[in-house]
Amino acid sequence: MSENTKVEAKRVFIGAGCNRVVNNVSWGASGLVSFGAQNAVAVFCPKTAQILTTLPGHKASVNCTHWLPTSKFAFKAKKLDRQYLLSGDSDGIIILWELSTLNNDQQWRHVLQLPLSHKKGVTCITAYMVSETDAMFASASSDGVVNVWDVSFPSQPSEECKVVCLDSICVDTKAIVTLSLAELPQNPGRFALALGGLDNKIKLYSGERTGKFTSVCELKGHTDWIRSLDFSLPLHTTEEIPNSIMLVSSSQDKVIRIWKLVLVGDVGSWRREITLASYIEGPVFVSGTFTYQISVESVLIGHEDWVYSVEWQPPVIDFIDGRLVNHQPLSILSASMDKTMMIWRPEKKTGVWVNVVCVGELSHCALGFYGGHWSPNSLSILAHGYGGAFHLWRNVSSSKESENWQMQKVPSGHFAAVTDVTWARTGEYLLSVSQDQTTRVFSAWKNDEGNEAEDEHWHELARPQVHGHDINCVAMVQGKGNHRFVSGAEEKVVRVFEAPLSFLKTLNHTCAGGEGSFPEDLQADVQVLGANMSALGLSQKPIYLHSSSEPLERNGGGEGLDTFETVPEAAPAELKEPPIEDQLAFHTLWPESHKLYGHGNELFSLCSDHKGNLVASSCKAQSASMAEIWLWEVGTWKAVGRLQSHSLTVTHLEFSYDDTLLLSVSRDRHFSVFSIQRTDNGEVSHKLMAKVEAHKRIIWACSWNPFGHQFATSSRDKTVKIWSVENDARIKQILVLPPFGSSVTAVAWTGLDRNEKSGCVAVGMESGLIELSNVKIIETEEGTTATAALALRLEPFMCHVSAVNRLAWRPTEKCESNQSLRWLTSCGDDNCVRVFNFKF
Repeated sequence: MSENTKVEAKRVFIGAGCNRVVNNVSWGASGLVSFGAQNAVAVFCPKTAQILTTLPGHKASVNCTHWLPTSKFAFKAKKLDRQYLLSGDSDGIIILWELSTLNNDQQWRHVLQLPLSHKKGVTCITAYMVSETDAMFASASSDGVVNVWDVSFPSQPSEECKVVCLDSICVDTKAIVTLSLAELPQNPGRFALALGGLDNKIKLYSGERTGKFTSVCELKGHTDWIRSLDFSLPLHTTEEIPNSIMLVSSSQDKVIRIWKLVLVGDVGSWRREITLASYIEGPVFVSGTFTYQISVESVLIGHEDWVYSVEWQPPVIDFIDGRLVNHQPLSILSASMDKTMMIWRPEKKTGVWVNVVCVGELSHCALGFYGGHWSPNSLSILAHGYGGAFHLWRNVSSSKESENWQMQKVPSGHFAAVTDVTWARTGEYLLSVSQDQTTRVFSAWKNDEGNEAEDEHWHELARPQVHGHDINCVAMVQGKGNHRFVSGAEEKVVRVFEAPLSFLKTLNHTCAGGEGSFPEDLQADVQVLGANMSALGLSQKPIYLHSSSEPLERNGGGEGLDTFETVPEAAPAELKEPPIEDQLAFHTLWPESHKLYGHGNELFSLCSDHKGNLVASSCKAQSASMAEIWLWEVGTWKAVGRLQSHSLTVTHLEFSYDDTLLLSVSRDRHFSVFSIQRTDNGEVSHKLMAKVEAHKRIIWACSWNPFGHQFATSSRDKTVKIWSVENDARIKQILVLPPFGSSVTAVAWTGLDRNEKSGCVAVGMESGLIELSNVKIIETEEGTTATAALALRLEPFMCHVSAVNRLAWRPTEKCESNQSLRWLTSCGDDNCVRVFNFKF
């Protein structure tokens, strides 16, 4: 952060979805979960359901993350104050990160980028903790190359990590998509590496801690691509030293297989007789001086679709023969595209493996789970799915005999670039739209623990629009009365949505909404409880209150649905706590009240005036006729104006705070200022006041000064310029901010002191970085001038990792209690919505 500044920045919230790839998620021994969100590595805390940080460094989409140690090796990480994280991307780059937790303060550090990682995308990473300070890991890529690495962690704070590439195995021309690494029983320093990919064989390699890995055998049995492999830790039996480990594999053939790898003797003493039985027993291989045999332990059939992941339960500490040992439980978690996760264990009496727990649902959700993971204490299981969403279940049963798995809160967010974000009229919540074809509402929730507002947690509150097209722009309609917004997508129609009663009641349980943000007497007029999705996913039909034969007071996720005369698909209800994914996806839609037809191409920009009377819209354009700005009257939703000035796409629109001027900026490098007047009989008149060629490159964004007729424009030419509308309607450039490091894609102005006419301009860049500049407007008889000073550069760890698409300050009515506090939201191509607060 910049010196000589008094501005304090705090990151309040990050919302992001998970990249839709298989090995993307890892649950660490630290208790934190890592995942890839576009080019960022995101880390969240399952206890608070909050994303803690995003790590910038990758230039391409993150395919896989892996903790050192993961929850599997949590028993080796009891005393560690530093833990490490590996992340691999689709360019083949692998980065090592360090998390130090000294004094309960989490500090992240980019340690190093692995040299000569891979020529093609990294598909998976697996690791084995040899000791607290040493690990081996293997990484695979989509060109069939597997690299084996040795990493030693520093024992002293001054030392650095050492990473050495031990071997590079060219396995196949086809992609390897899953790996697992294990130490061979009673053979310290010798390892087995299992590989699976786009054929139906599991390839087994063996090698030493110091060097080359050689192919020892192939395991046949699956009939389709191998999707996941996981070695158990050595199985403690009644003998002193365990002599076997297990390997579990899953495949697109919907079957899970368990293989047992047993030490059968040393090379000299053991001779195999070739008999029929030996063919059934399975392959034998030699590693060092020992011989091992692999046999099929069990075949598990239960899933109805591809099984994308299998994982052994992490070890538990048990007393065996009076000694404390880390005992490997015989328990496997599987996750499948049938949208279920299952836990499998052998029956105590027969030893037959059975499915003992099944969570998720074989439901109407489009596609299922890409992966499932155990928490370090085995009391929680986490899945991530096709919709970029997490699903977390916790065993809340107090007895060891029975299990009761219940869904828990998780972080959520968009799983594609977020194109626009806006605040509600009085700042109770924010609304974001994305190329993932959803509109989402985020808000702060009251904490049950009674924490002060400093620690309020933000969650997704509703998903008002789930659409069949990528959504480009959104605007809250600012008028009094009901909460409503307009959105524009890759289609020619502007759609208008009204908040249903279930949402208005839910709003009373949020921190920000609370205290009668929408009074009961106004709620009585709202006859729509929620909305149902149409078959094609393009419009949302209202569910009316009187369609229910029961009184409305229903809490929870929709018990008693059978009391509806006709059971609707959606069951909107008042929510007393943040909703889980299934509620969000189906029960929090808003009904669509109007469609506005007029534009000839897909929508690009929308804004509403501050009184809530007009909405302005623009669409993609290559000609002057297409680049018209349409004005719509709120309420009647009639087109009341077509403003012509630009020759290419109008990229951003904004009304001045007194609603008398409309500012537009465009790809044609010009901005236009229109005067907007209402005649006595309520008709709207408009006039082009000025059109100015303002920048050398495309102008991306604009923002008005809340205290006057000054505005900022930002451009691909890396500049932000401040302009003033003078009394004689001339436009005068009064300031150019110092050039920025990359294209300026977003700008937003908030007022700080009305008397001094001072404010703060937030600037968002293509690089993802955000800066604040204090701007002071000086009005004299000679004309208007301005001064500016850099107030704050946000650290890269707080910012986006890809282009910032929009910045928006929270309406200042919310700030009256604390004059110095301001809230800013941002959204970007890294799938993230962020909220910051600043103390000025």
